[in-house]
Amino acid sequence: MTNSKIKLKLALPVFMSFIVMGFVDIVGVATGYVKQDFGLTDKVAQFLPSMALMWFFFLSVPTGLLIERFGKKMLLNIGMAITGVGMLVPFIHYSFPVMLTAFVFLGIGNTIVQVAANPLLHDVVPKEKYASSLSLAQFIKAICSLLGPIITTFMAAKFGNWKLVFIVYAVTSLISILWLYFTKIEEARSNETVATFKTCFSLLKNKFVLVLVLGIFVTVGADVGMNSNIANFLQNQFDLSLENASLGISIYFTALMIGRFLGAVLLNWISARKFLFITTLVALVSLVAMMFSPNALLARICIFMIGLGSANLFPLIFAIAVDKLPARVNEISGLMIMAVAGGAFIPPVMGYVSSIFGVVASFLVLVIVMVYLLAISFYVQKAGKKNI
Repeated sequence: MTNSKIKLKLALPVFMSFIVMGFVDIVGVATGYVKQDFGLTDKVAQFLPSMALMWFFFLSVPTGLLIERFGKKMLLNIGMAITGVGMLVPFIHYSFPVMLTAFVFLGIGNTIVQVAANPLLHDVVPKEKYASSLSLAQFIKAICSLLGPIITTFMAAKFGNWKLVFIVYAVTSLISILWLYFTKIEEARSNETVATFKTCFSLLKNKFVLVLVLGIFVTVGADVGMNSNIANFLQNQFDLSLENASLGISIYFTALMIGRFLGAVLLNWISARKFLFITTLVALVSLVAMMFSPNALLARICIFMIGLGSANLFPLIFAIAVDKLPARVNEISGLMIMAVAGGAFIPPVMGYVSSIFGVVASFLVLVIVMVYLLAISFYVQKAGKKNI
C-alpha cells in the first residue's frame, strides 16, 4: 500500500480477527471451572491448556506453507471457523473428554489465526504504520483476554452457566468470518524463501538462537501457567470463591495491557537488552512476594506487578534475536512461533508439583523460569557485540 493512511474498510475486519485470537486465553478461567465441575486434581486439570497450546509446535510452519498456496485471508477464515466450532463442542455433551476436544479445536484454530493474521495485517496497512498497527492489534487481543474471565464470571453469576461465554465467542467468530469474507483484500505475494522445518531447526545449532528460543518456550509457558493457576492459588491461600478468585486473572491481563503500553514508550530510550533485565527482575521479585503474601490484597498487587514485568518478555526476546540475525528472520519467526508450545508444557509440570507439594510450591516452577530469563538478560548483553 502506497497511501500513508490506513483504510479502515480493509483494516477493521483484520483487527477483529485479533479478538478471536485472544479467545485462547479463556483456558485460564475455564480450567478452574472444569476442575470444579468434575472434581479434577491439579495435575489432570492442567491438561486443558496443554490441549490448546501444543499445536503451535506442530502446525505453525505447515500453516505458513499453506498460506503460500491458499492465501492469508482464506487460512485466517479457516482458523476462525475451527475456533468457532470448538466453542460449540461443550454444548453437545459436557464432560471432561469433550472439553479436551473443544480445546483441541481452539488450539488448532488459534494457531492458524496467529500465523495468518499478522502478515494479512501487513497487507492492509501502510508499511510505515505496520509496527504501530501490530501493537494496536496486540492491545485488542489483550482486551479480549481481559474480558474473558469477566464475561465467564458474569455468565456464572447471572445465568448459572459459565459455559455461555463460549456462545459469545462462537457468535463473535462467525461475525468476524463473515466480515472478512466479504472484504476484498489484495494480498501481497512474497518472493522470499518460505521457512521449513529443516531451515528452522538448523538454526538451533547456533547457541545464541537456541538460548532465546528456549526463552520464548519458557516465557509462554510461564504466562499460561500464571493465567491457569492464579484462581487456584487465590482460592487455596485465601479461601475465596471461584468467581472472586477468577478476577485475579483479569488483574493479570490488565497489567499485561498497561505493561505493553509502557514498554512501547520506554523502549524509545532503553535498549531491549537492558529492558529485558529490568522487566524480568520485576517479575521475579513480584512472583516470590506473591507466594508469601499474607493476604489477598497484597497477593493481587503482586499479581499485577508480575503482569507488568512479564508484559514485554516475548517481544523483547523476539526483537533481540531478529536484531542479531536479521537475514534469518523467516526461520527465526518459525522457531519462535513453534516455541509457543511451551504453554502446553509448563502448566502440566506445575500441576504435577501442585499435586505432590501443594499449590504454592507449584509456583517455584515459574521462579525457575524467571531465573533462567534473568540469566538470558545477562547473556544477551555479553553476546551483544560478538559475531555469532
